[in-house]
Amino acid sequence: MQNSSRTARNVVLAVAACGALAACGDTIGEQALGGGAVGAGAAAVTGGSLLQGAAIGAGANLAYCQLNPGKCN
Repeated sequence: MQNSSRTARNVVLAVAACGALAACGDTIGEQALGGGAVGAGAAAVTGGSLLQGAAIGAGANLAYCQLNPGKCN
């Protein structure tokens, strides 16, 4: 049970980091790459999986930038 709690905490922290440090770019590739870098960095800091952090960060940043184009670039 403690492991799933830690995983959930890491996911929340990674998503929060992506929201706080939204690394939007001009293209979809730049948006995914920037979000992936932030997500991997958040995972490294929290002791989580870098691959999961990068995937969550890329998806979160891409979704944010596509839904809020005026707040990116």
